[in-house]
Amino acid sequence: MWTGTLELDLLLGDVHSLKEKRSLVRPLVAELRRRFDVSAAEVGHLELHRRTAIGVGLVAADRAHVVEVLDAAERLAAYRPEVELLSVRRRLVSSDDE
Repeated sequence: MWTGTLELDLLLGDVHSLKEKRSLVRPLVAELRRRFDVSAAEVGHLELHRRTAIGVGLVAADRAHVVEVLDAAERLAAYRPEVELLSVRRRLVSSDDE
């Protein structure tokens, strides 16, 4: 069994309020969940209106599938015109690692 997590640190474009931030972040999180069948949530920079951190996680039987899904999720965020991907933290853990 493999678990993978991804933390995306994003700078939001033309956003001037937390309400505008939500209107960008919620659809992105929903698309990640729907398209890749992962757990996703806003996990950081909650009080800032131009920054956000989105966490993505999944469990799968093999490493290749986890890497493939995390790569695709990262690409989805990176190519959104309304956000700039500042950094990505990725972690893969095997049940054999314990």
